[in-house]
Amino acid sequence: MNSIKNIRFYEIAKPLRTTFSTSLGRKDVIKSFIVRVTLKNGSYGIGECPTSFAIKNETMPAIKGVLAEVSLRLMNMPVESYEEHIGQFRRAYPANPMTISGLETALFRALLNSRQISEHDFWGGKTTRIETDITIPYSTDYQVLTKWLKHTLKKNFTIFKLKVSGNVEEDIKLISFVHRTLKNNREGFVLRLDCNQGYSIKSFLKMTDLIGHYGYNIELYEQPLPKTDYKGLKEIKKYSPIPVILDETIFTVEDLGRAILEDLCDGVNIKIAKSGIAESIRIYKIAKKHGLKLMIGCMTETMVGLSAGIFFASGTSGFDYIDLDSIYFLYHKNHYDGIAIDGPAFITSDD
Repeated sequence: MNSIKNIRFYEIAKPLRTTFSTSLGRKDVIKSFIVRVTLKNGSYGIGECPTSFAIKNETMPAIKGVLAEVSLRLMNMPVESYEEHIGQFRRAYPANPMTISGLETALFRALLNSRQISEHDFWGGKTTRIETDITIPYSTDYQVLTKWLKHTLKKNFTIFKLKVSGNVEEDIKLISFVHRTLKNNREGFVLRLDCNQGYSIKSFLKMTDLIGHYGYNIELYEQPLPKTDYKGLKEIKKYSPIPVILDETIFTVEDLGRAILEDLCDGVNIKIAKSGIAESIRIYKIAKKHGLKLMIGCMTETMVGLSAGIFFASGTSGFDYIDLDSIYFLYHKNHYDGIAIDGPAFITSDD
């Protein structure tokens, strides 16, 4: 067995190309902790613990504190038993799921490294090309939006995910502007709406009526209502002609089980950053078994964290929607270990 020699973690801050804004907040810099797990045989793995508007308790000081505590408990433990410890940590730190997920990714990669198995091979081993959407942040500054849209069109994106606020009047103006701009510049584009919990039942149904009235072709709604408004989600699912995909509502298989039992959604957004490696696999299998649509998403992560989702999506080839666009908000390279970036596409291989 391979024992854990040390766990190191350090803070990073990266400037964004444009302000990232949603109904929950806005940022011009992303902040994360990078975690590196080293084994006694020299093998290592890295993961990322990001911050997010959606999980307000996971501040940088909170992430640092949790990592310091759990790292001490893992010293000299065999890495082969990491899943058991991760389960314990998730129960002990329920307010810090992304911290535990970043640590889990580092442990998972250290184990693969010790066994001389590449992440690419673990998930499938084929050279695969997947294409992501690109987020259009919520903004009422149309000059800023125009600049970002021009940048994304230049990069040849065809699938766009627009952040909306829950304010019906502002949102319909925003959708109209974005739809018109894309229609004038890109044939065959796809438009998705990410509501980030901004709507009520009443405002959601009003927005849906207006979208139908104006004839906007929207592919999906992501998380329209507050994450624990189960009654409301059940209600809008009945009446929405557009698929409803849940994100913040579903972190665990138990969350997914409730969504399936109560018929709350048409699909689920799986994020390794929020659910980790093992739980994401379980959510994926159960959702697929029950015929739900599958989206793979990300937080505002660097390629350290994002790459876990890229390898997962590439290897399984079972996702209906790819939303792995955080790297495009950063100043980035076009080649990383096992991943090449070609416009809106990621190409995975062992090269």
